[in-house]
Amino acid sequence: KSPMQRPYTPVRYFIMKSSNLQNIDISQQKGVWSTTPSNERKLNRAFWASSMVYLIFSVQGSGHFQGFARMASEIGCEKSQDWGSAGFGGMFKVEWIRKESIPFQFAHHLLNPWNDNKKVQ
Repeated sequence: KSPMQRPYTPVRYFIMKSSNLQNIDISQQKGVWSTTPSNERKLNRAFWASSMVYLIFSVQGSGHFQGFARMASEIGCEKSQDWGSAGFGGMFKVEWIRKESIPFQFAHHLLNPWNDNKKVQ
């Protein structure tokens, strides 16, 4: 079943760290993302077990969130040449909801109970 057909399952959120802004720009232009193979199983499980999966993007060391998107497909086997790194797994579709640079300080009131109540950033 499509995730849209399971309205009573939880919504999941993941912070996606990128090594550079160029990868986020490519994602925003093409509506796709790729992550490390170690993240793929977690994201695919969330995609099939949740009503919605939101991905919050941040470039490493930027001190900002660059926007957020909805995960729109499971992760496939096809790899993207756009990212230029052998460390990435398969591609999946994302639908960007908001593209804006937001300083971490605006979210310091948010704490992650699954990460020792550390600030979300």
